[in-house]
Amino acid sequence: MQIRPLNPAEPAELDWVVHGMRATLVEVEGEAQGAALYSMDWLRERARWHLEHPERSVLLAQQVGGEILGHTILRREDDAAGALGLISTTYVAPAARRQGVAQGLLQAGEAWFRARGLPRSATWTSATHTPLIALYQRHGYVRTAEHRHETTGTQMIQLQRELNP
Repeated sequence: MQIRPLNPAEPAELDWVVHGMRATLVEVEGEAQGAALYSMDWLRERARWHLEHPERSVLLAQQVGGEILGHTILRREDDAAGALGLISTTYVAPAARRQGVAQGLLQAGEAWFRARGLPRSATWTSATHTPLIALYQRHGYVRTAEHRHETTGTQMIQLQRELNP
């Protein structure tokens, strides 16, 4: 498996990410609510937004020379404690799950943050998204905040850890 940045010149790669973003919403929120939350056009523009600035990125996990297995979306943000790297979405195709893809994307995301001098890494997820929570906790992340999603009412939690240089 290789992990690399999404190629903005490849529309099929962007489409794969957009469909993964939608699939994540459906998995977390359920079919009706997940599909209705954001339009495909909005998701496409959001993915493109992550390609327009050096402090944002979309990474793909891919079989060497082959199919895309997963993606993660990254960006630099600031909170009350200062700068951090935010993993805003991670998606792994169902057939590729439990094979280390999400772990590889997490580690690549942390390396991307370290290369930019960001001292912390964080993500927000549904409090019911137990596989993702377990993955992050195995890698030293702890719950640091929670809130209800303003549109769906879903209980969201933040997982965060300090990054060593």
